[in-house]
Amino acid sequence: MTIKKSGIITLCGRPNVGKSTLTNALVGEKVAIVTNKPQTTRSRICAILNRGESQFVFVDTPGLHRARTRLGDYMVNVVKESVADVDGVLLLVEPIPNIGDPERELIARIKSLGCPSVLVINKVDTLEHKEKLLEVIQVYGQAHDFTAVVPISAKSGEGVEELLGVLEGFLPEGPQLFPEDMVTDQPERQIMAEILREKLLLCLDKEIPHGTAVEITKFSERDDEVIEIDATIYCEKNSHKGIIIGKGGAMLKKVSTLARQDMERFMGTKVYLQTWVKVKENWRDNPSAIQNFGYRKE
Repeated sequence: MTIKKSGIITLCGRPNVGKSTLTNALVGEKVAIVTNKPQTTRSRICAILNRGESQFVFVDTPGLHRARTRLGDYMVNVVKESVADVDGVLLLVEPIPNIGDPERELIARIKSLGCPSVLVINKVDTLEHKEKLLEVIQVYGQAHDFTAVVPISAKSGEGVEELLGVLEGFLPEGPQLFPEDMVTDQPERQIMAEILREKLLLCLDKEIPHGTAVEITKFSERDDEVIEIDATIYCEKNSHKGIIIGKGGAMLKKVSTLARQDMERFMGTKVYLQTWVKVKENWRDNPSAIQNFGYRKE
């Protein structure tokens, strides 16, 4: 079917509000990593959905937070730049009748753009009393005249179809922006690195996983269609390296096994994964290290 409408929609909100879960739910595939820890997403990720004669390009951004490192500064800038020059913005919030500073800042940005915007109230499945929704809608309605308000559960998929219907109205007429078989603009190497980083976030406690970065040093396909991947995990302290490796290598083995299983699902073939752990002190405050790990301004 020929694409007749296409447009870019940005998802924004505070950390851990469900932007990556919603991105994956919208396109029906896992293109963004998801954990219950804030600041999981570090870069701008484009996810592409072709639906009938429409092509949606969803931009998943890091959560807007108070930056404490240069990497944090980079992430905050990504959010601010991604809300500019788009066909629509989704402000994703939790069902709490109170507007925090990150939401106020994003609403001010949405107002300055003057583009269509949807207030997406996520995690409605956690509400015991649905009338609480009306309070949330009322509070946000006083702050900005949103084009639409859609309550959803990105986790269960509730309301996602309705949201797509609303967003279809935002798309201008125009040709497709990406080839039909693309679901993300992320290179496969980058996706493999992100999958491994997701498992570190899931398996490790507290601050350690936020100080990790992953570099894919080998990505090649053998004659038997097995993909060989070598990955180096960087952390900021020697003590962190010991925790990541674990007693007798148990933690690294667990992380690597979970990552390999996800990589195989994404690639649709067997993956042979080897992982190493190295220390790179304070890399999150080192501009060249931040760039080397793929966090570059566009």
